Order: sequence, then C-alpha cells, then structure tokens
Amino acid sequence: MTTPDAAIDSKISDSNGADKNKSAADDNFLNAPVRKRQHNNQPRRDKRDVHGWVALDKPVGMTSTQAVAVVKRLFSAKRAGHAGTLDPLASGGLPIALGEATKTVPFVMDGRKRYRFTVAWGEERDTDDTEGRAVVTSAARPTAEAIMALLPSFTGRIEQIPPQYSAVKIQGERAYDLARDGEVVPLAPRPVEIHHLNLADHQDSGHSVFEAECGKGTYVRALARDMGRLLGCYGHICALRRTLVGPFDETSMIPLEHLQALCDRAASGEGNLADALLPVETALDDIPALAVTRADAARLHRGQAVLLRGRDAPNMSGTVYVTVAGRLLALAELGNGELIPKRVFNLSGLTASPNRQG
Repeated sequence: MTTPDAAIDSKISDSNGADKNKSAADDNFLNAPVRKRQHNNQPRRDKRDVHGWVALDKPVGMTSTQAVAVVKRLFSAKRAGHAGTLDPLASGGLPIALGEATKTVPFVMDGRKRYRFTVAWGEERDTDDTEGRAVVTSAARPTAEAIMALLPSFTGRIEQIPPQYSAVKIQGERAYDLARDGEVVPLAPRPVEIHHLNLADHQDSGHSVFEAECGKGTYVRALARDMGRLLGCYGHICALRRTLVGPFDETSMIPLEHLQALCDRAASGEGNLADALLPVETALDDIPALAVTRADAARLHRGQAVLLRGRDAPNMSGTVYVTVAGRLLALAELGNGELIPKRVFNLSGLTASPNRQG
C-alpha cells in the first residue's frame, strides 16, 4: 500500500494539473494568539495532533497549496495534505487530510471525481484555461446538436494527452515547469475513464456548460481542448467547479469563510473545532470494516499479525480497515485467516465529533 508521506505539507498532482499562480488568499489566516516567540520575535503557535478530514469548498483564486496551509494553520495541525489538486481557477471540493488522515489520501485520490465546467468556444489557450494566452482562434461556433453528437466519443475509456501545463513528469521535470520556460514537449497519451459527460447548458453559441464524472488522472482542461479541436472551433475552460471527490460531495463541503468563523467561535469558547472535522475513516467508505477484540487489537498495534480462526472468522479477503470498540485502529490485509497490519493509526489528539458523518 502506498504511503502518502510525500503528500504531507505539499501539493498532490491530480486531474486538474499544477497550481499555476499564487494569490493573496494567505491573508485570510486567522491571527493566532501568542504562545511562544521565535528568535526573530515573530509569534508562533504550538502545533498539535489533529486527525480527520476537512472537505473544503475551495474558493476561486486560491491554490491548493495555499488552501492546505490555511487549514493547517487554522487547526494548528502538525501534518496536512490534500487529495487532488484544484487550479486557482477552480472552486469546489478539496479534501484536506490532517494528521493520521494523511495515511488514507490514496483511497480518496483513487475515487471518482465530478465536475461542472464551462467551455468558451473560439479560442484555444496554451494552458487550456483562461489563465493562458491564445494560441489559435476560430470564428466558428458549435451547435448543441454537434456537441451532443460528439459526447459519446469522450465517454468510457479513452486516450487523453495531458495539457502542456500539467504535473506530468518528463525526465524528472514537471511539464508545467518546462512550459513556463517556453519548451513545448510531446506528451504521450494516457488511458483515462470518463463515466459520464453531459451537456448541461448551451444558452449561447460562445459557451457551453458540461457535467462530467471521471476517474483518476483525467484532465478536464484537456476535455475542453480536444472537444474544441474536433468541433473545429477550438475551446478552453473558463469556469470549473468540482462537486465530488471520492466520498466527499457538496453536502459535506465547508466554505473557507465558514471554517474561519467556526475557528473564531472555538477560540472564544463558543464552538468546537471537532465539528469541522470528518472522521479519518470517511476516506475508507469502499473498504470493508472488521472489528477485533482488544487482545487482537493490542497485537495489531504492535505491528504483529493476528490469526482469525473458528466459525466467527470473517469470510473475506483483501484490504480491510480494523476497528476496536468502534474506533479506527489499522489498515490491514486479510487472507487465509491471517490479518496483517499495514498502517496503524494513533488517534490521540483532536478528532471528529462523535457520530460526525460525511
């Protein structure tokens, strides 16, 4: 099982490519109370153990890296990472893992994503969105009928060439770094899966709104680029919102201003930061749960395998998440009656409120 340590305190590349611009969103940090002072006399907050997920509704104009930094600071958390980059242009679901939740990041990144996006026709840009410069234009505009006829060719398992401004690595360097330096490098097509792609609105010939549900590694910006080319009118993304990431949908998302207000209330004793957290195991919705005894839990916690025999032995195999007394203990592999721990969780510290669900 992949350890997401590299994702902690950093950006994880996913379907929408690299953060291309910085913004002033860091100014939204809450002013922290002074507890310790560094040698340069700047105030510093004590870091603490915080474990769980924040399903942030990221605002437009903020990079994913900045969003992680904001949430990490609001909670004074020791560790944080996110499960799939959203460009500054995009809004919507950015699941942020705190503490031990970072161990479950791969499960979210492997899940489905859902987007609502607007394509502006008549112009292709080097970034495939509004942040880039125009590279080719056309006076042609597509009809709704032409768009609808095209959609089946973009549904199912398809080959897709990533955008030049993407996080794909080429001889150890990110494609977006090479693109910024003016290098145009050939990118190999990659298989991706588009589960659904619908034309949601086509009010004028210059813009169309789509809804897409896709698997890991899909670039929505590339969808707009490729549809524009086949329609003969070119196109680029001008608005993008992610409405689903794995188990996190819009009902579980919290806008940044609401999260900051909750933190303000908690600091004054009028609220509880735990109310903003979703449990670590939210990321494990598609994985079977297995309850064990306290004696078996003690062995697993020490990294030792446990034999599960007798009529009560589970009739399954593969990856499971293990609980003891209703509390998450470990990710483990089950097979031939043996339970082998792969990731053990230490959830001492701030966790989600009891019964908090995504």
